[in-house]
Amino acid sequence: MKQLFLSLAVISAAFFQGNAALADAELIMVEEHGCMWCERWNDELSEIYPKTVEGKAAPLRRLDIHDPHPADIKFARRLSFTPTFVLIVDGVEASRIEGYPGEDFFWGLLGQMLTAADIPVSG
Repeated sequence: MKQLFLSLAVISAAFFQGNAALADAELIMVEEHGCMWCERWNDELSEIYPKTVEGKAAPLRRLDIHDPHPADIKFARRLSFTPTFVLIVDGVEASRIEGYPGEDFFWGLLGQMLTAADIPVSG
């Protein structure tokens, strides 16, 4: 009985420790009407993003730069450029990409942001 209790305790601890490490993450795309780089991102990646491991780890949420900031998000500094991609972890900005550097650089930078924020990305 003691062995069973110990085994259950170890399994429970591993389960809760693993789940505690899972943060609530999202990627905010700050955009505005007429932004050609926003349109380029939309053309190249908007349909693909939600299907990727990155998109599943940090789902996309869009925000017009001229709209009031959502109350559930705390940005580290002012939003000045479009597009800006802000990684939000548990409601707080973890990092950002200002501008759209093209598809190849975007994925690399996003991967670095997710890794730095300890957001698990698995395929």
